Amino acid sequence: MRAVHCVRHGMPEDLVLAEVPDPVPSAGQLLIDVHASSLNFPDVLMIQGKYQTQPPLPFAPGSEIAGVIAAIGPGVTGWQIGERVFGGTGAGGFVEKAAVPAAAMRRMPAAMDFATASGLSTTYGTSYYALKQRAALQPGETLLVTGAGGGVGIAAVELGVAMGARVIAAASSEEKLDLARSAGATEFINYSDGKLKDKVKALIGGRGVDVIYDPVGGALFDDCMRSIAWYGRVLVIGFADGEIPKLPTNLVLLKSCQVIGVFYGAWTARDPENTAQNMREIVAMCTDGRLKPRIGARFPMERYAEALRCLMERRALGKVVLEIRAPQP
Repeated sequence: MRAVHCVRHGMPEDLVLAEVPDPVPSAGQLLIDVHASSLNFPDVLMIQGKYQTQPPLPFAPGSEIAGVIAAIGPGVTGWQIGERVFGGTGAGGFVEKAAVPAAAMRRMPAAMDFATASGLSTTYGTSYYALKQRAALQPGETLLVTGAGGGVGIAAVELGVAMGARVIAAASSEEKLDLARSAGATEFINYSDGKLKDKVKALIGGRGVDVIYDPVGGALFDDCMRSIAWYGRVLVIGFADGEIPKLPTNLVLLKSCQVIGVFYGAWTARDPENTAQNMREIVAMCTDGRLKPRIGARFPMERYAEALRCLMERRALGKVVLEIRAPQP
């Protein structure tokens, strides 16, 4: 089979498309014929050797997949060959066949295509865990989402709307804000001029925002801290800006606010039951139309470097998907 391999840490162009032996599912695993693998920012960090959990070299990037069960490993029950599934892999998704833990896979909704399903696990999983378990977002509260045009950002916008919040989308371009508008956000901030804090204040006054969802980090994080309400919650999702900000603890004190870390991957391992319940609720919201996952760019497997560049240069609108097999008609 073909696999995109990281044989040494570096840039997307340093990856290689290699022929490797087909994997064989071991106990507790399923073998998946992969049709699509969606990209996430940790993929960019992993190939550079910068992520907090690094697979050993060589490895295939790609942390979530959708495909068809091709074989079932020893001890696995409840699955059938030919079922369409999706789920998170941590790494190893840019491959034609993947042996993955059966517990990590979910059944695809009947009407959903592989590319869309490949983007559910990480972005929606992270955002729902952040808003539901970590922030306890309540109907009527104000939610500010930075990076609102990217994968996790647009998922947070949609979920915030579905949970009854007043959603303010913040992004660096009008094109990204238009995407957030289509996802249900009702107020919008273009922070390309560096004036996020001033624009938040103009929208809602001195009270501040109840919950801030920040996957960007960098200099923007300081504006987030200065925009949070008394007893507000700032969700630390990631650092797409490339800079890990320093926390102004004086503002934590003055606002009596909470700064809350969101490490979805670790939570899924620690709490698989609630992880599964969250995903059932996400799938239900997709089925009834409350969530409509948005794919901004699709690339064939051979153009893996372009796909990763699209993500790391923050040009993505919604999800970026690598189509491992040609889409079915």
